[in-house]
Order: sequence, then structure tokens, then C-alpha cells
Amino acid sequence: MAKRANFELPSGALGSNARKISLSEHGKPVSIRALLAFCAFFLNFLLPSPVSAFNPPVDQVVVVKSERMLYLKSSGVVVRHYPVALGPVPWGHKEREGDERTPEGRYILDYKNAESRFYKSIRVSYPNRRDRERAEALGVDPGGNIMIHGQPETPQPGADLFNWTDGCIAVSNEHMDEIWQLVTVGTPIEILP
Repeated sequence: MAKRANFELPSGALGSNARKISLSEHGKPVSIRALLAFCAFFLNFLLPSPVSAFNPPVDQVVVVKSERMLYLKSSGVVVRHYPVALGPVPWGHKEREGDERTPEGRYILDYKNAESRFYKSIRVSYPNRRDRERAEALGVDPGGNIMIHGQPETPQPGADLFNWTDGCIAVSNEHMDEIWQLVTVGTPIEILP
């Protein structure tokens, strides 16, 4: 004898007017809404994610350091936003290697690395000509290798609560997957105070 499936929901969860159908194998009435919800749950795994169905192309990335937010824009309109972690000295423009600051200014996202130590990463074209000239005038190395990246291979407890990078822009791995899909190499990035 087949076991009966138990599809009981709290009363009123699907509305009081939900129609019931009986599945002969189970012999227990099931609301149509419950059956549709069950099908939608499994279709979620078969259909493309909402990110891949996203139509407007991302043509600019903006990071506002004081807000600890990264914004994806299409034709000037914010289409996605994500919280970020920065370096432990987030205020001010990056001046030299090791100052743990995130640069400020306009750059290009110029390379994607799927084999990063920090899940995935997209490189920011820092230093630009002006940054190199400023560093040369100070007699210092401007640093480089600034990335938008995910979390380290060894997870940092509470990494979303404090600034822990060496000047990079860190997001959760889930958010990095979305950014990775939506942002192409060559996209401009503006990093604001």
C-alpha cells in the first residue's frame, strides 16, 4: 500500500477560497494553489535565473565608499546594488602601496579572473596616469591590483560587518556571481568618497 503524502498548510495560508483536488495516488485533497506553488518551486531550478533574464546592459559601476555600496547602472539608472567591504582605512584616495585605501576616481574594469583566491575577481585599472604621476611626485609606489572580488577561500567571520581588504572592494560570493554575469570587461567604474 502506498504511503500518503501529507500536504497540510496552516489554515488560511493560501486563502479561504482555495479549491481542492484529490490526487488518486494519495487519496488526500490538495489545494490547486499548493500544487502550483509546489510546481513553481521545482521550475525555479529548471528555468534561467533572474540575472540571466536581465535585459538592460550594465554600462557603469559606481562605488560610494561612505555608503559602503556598489551600484550597477544602465543608462544612468541603478539596476542593482550591493553592500561592500573596503580596506581598513576607507577614507581618502589611495596614494601608495600598502596604505589599505580604496582608490577614488574613474577607472575601467579591465580583466576577469575566475581562479581568484577571493572566489572570483574583476580588476580595476588603478593606477591610471594621474595616480602614477601623483605617486612619483611623492616618491612612492602607487600600488595596484585593486579588484572587485568575493570572499577569501578561508571565510572571514563577520566579513560583511567590517572593512578587511587591502584596498579592494569585496562583496559576498552570491553577489559576485551576479556582478560577474552582468558586468563585461571594459565597463567604466567610478569610485566616490
